[in-house]
Amino acid sequence: MSKKLNLLVVSMLTLPINSAFAVPVSAPANYPADYQKIIDAANKEGKVVIYSTTDTAAAAPIIKEFEMLYPDITVEYNDMNSTEIYNRYISEQASFSGSGDIIWNSSMDTGLKLAIDYAQPYHSPEANNLPNWAVWKDTVYGTTYEPLVFIYNKRLIKPEETPTSHAALATLIKSQTNRFKNKVTTYDIEKSALGFMLAVEDMKNDANYIEHLKDIASAGMVVQSSTGTMLERVSSGENLIGYNILDPYAKTRAEKDLSLGIAYPTDYTLVLSRVIFISKQAKNVNAAKLWLDFLLSQKGQDILANQANITSIRDDINGDNDIAGTTKMLGNALKPIPVDETLLEYLQQNKRLDFLKQWRSLTGK
Repeated sequence: MSKKLNLLVVSMLTLPINSAFAVPVSAPANYPADYQKIIDAANKEGKVVIYSTTDTAAAAPIIKEFEMLYPDITVEYNDMNSTEIYNRYISEQASFSGSGDIIWNSSMDTGLKLAIDYAQPYHSPEANNLPNWAVWKDTVYGTTYEPLVFIYNKRLIKPEETPTSHAALATLIKSQTNRFKNKVTTYDIEKSALGFMLAVEDMKNDANYIEHLKDIASAGMVVQSSTGTMLERVSSGENLIGYNILDPYAKTRAEKDLSLGIAYPTDYTLVLSRVIFISKQAKNVNAAKLWLDFLLSQKGQDILANQANITSIRDDINGDNDIAGTTKMLGNALKPIPVDETLLEYLQQNKRLDFLKQWRSLTGK
């Protein structure tokens, strides 16, 4: 994920459209009868401000299609990491200064925490097309279905060595600590809110979590706050293996990089869903509703799956890059992280600090 904090006006990615000659946009046929009022009000607002952890490059085709559909609305897209979103957004809400209309966050736990304090409810017409676990109180919506995978350097890890479970990963590293000395990478869970959440979810799903983490760290782990950095270092051979890597970014890199391999753990595969909500203080609330609905729509999800290479949370998308296709591949191993209050348990200060302390003691980080 990009670390940029600068504001990007992504409308420059599209050709200018003279709205005076554009075909008037009408509400989709299956939407509520009064949805046209939202479209009209959004056109008057003229823009939507998005704070997101999704890379600008991945979001670009969605932004392009949205601006073509709604030519009177400009998308201002802020690409930053999960910790930056949290800190910046809270600061802006406290000062009632300009901020994001939409928060779209891969860190599901901090995303939900922000929503409890700062989101406004909105029942999307697309809500019924999502799994029940992906909708929280008509306020927060899961938008993607992304497995967490292992990555490895195909030039330096033999096919028969490729770990296909968390136990196998731990055994491989523990048995060859000299070979894997400072060659295993994952998130820095203190600097990355996403990394912290994934470590907690590992603990919840792995009965032998402490033992496995200790073995994985036995050769000395290298921790990062950026997925891109981990992909780059494994590809170059500076690191040999990475774990808890977002599958869409790994797939996109592996399609062009013959050095990068991907393994899907068969004991359990965590599935992340980027959460989205509309800010209570949104200045462009109607444009925000249009963006949220478009992202969840079949068309928006098809773009997400087949152009951005991010797995769709729907099961009616062209191709296999959706829930149905992922389930066909991984079956019962899939463990979607639900969008609900269970995400908040380890954000309590005492529990968070205790978990960080335990994780550091086991990893030496």
